[in-house]
Amino acid sequence: RYETHIMEGGRVQQGADPGIFALQPGRIVGLEGMPGSGLTRLGLRMLAEPSRRAPVAVVDARGWFCPLSAWESGLQPHRLVVVRCSDRVLWPQVAAALSDGLAAVYAEVPVGIKEPLLRRLAAVVRNRRASLVLRPVRGELPTGLAHLRLRVRDVAWEGPEAGFGRLQRRRLVVEASGKQVGGRTQIFEVDDGGTDAVRVVSGLAAAPLRRVAG
Repeated sequence: RYETHIMEGGRVQQGADPGIFALQPGRIVGLEGMPGSGLTRLGLRMLAEPSRRAPVAVVDARGWFCPLSAWESGLQPHRLVVVRCSDRVLWPQVAAALSDGLAAVYAEVPVGIKEPLLRRLAAVVRNRRASLVLRPVRGELPTGLAHLRLRVRDVAWEGPEAGFGRLQRRRLVVEASGKQVGGRTQIFEVDDGGTDAVRVVSGLAAAPLRRVAG
């Protein structure tokens, strides 16, 4: 479960909305940050709850996705559809088609997808009452596209050395903005222990992160 403690005015606010990561029908969540910052895992955790009720999909634009990572994040294996698509022409059609028949979709956005196509996709998602998580491979989403925008400001790893080894812990400093958080920018910390559980924790201002990886 999520224990949400959000920084506001330099202090940790207790009792914040524990459903900040809950997907909503007809809404888009945008995940923005450097590769390796843990956003894929965060996006997969968002699909975990919908996958208990209906099929969900992942659109892999980089060719890196491993289904095992989804299962470890709590997705139901028999309800996961993986589609690999890096083609800028086909990608909008693929994302729109999946949002027509599935409860929720996590889609990496290839480089070069134009803003009008993304806004057209957003209109389709709203009309079909689907839930869509967009993760740009590079850059950011157009302003106002996402109902909830999560941007990684900092990340620290414990475990892997020189790209090898078991992840023992990853801590993200995440900035949330958009209508889902009342139009205010909120900053919080996500503690990922490498297991199914991903916690939003307090103590953001206790100490700066020391080990940053891209």
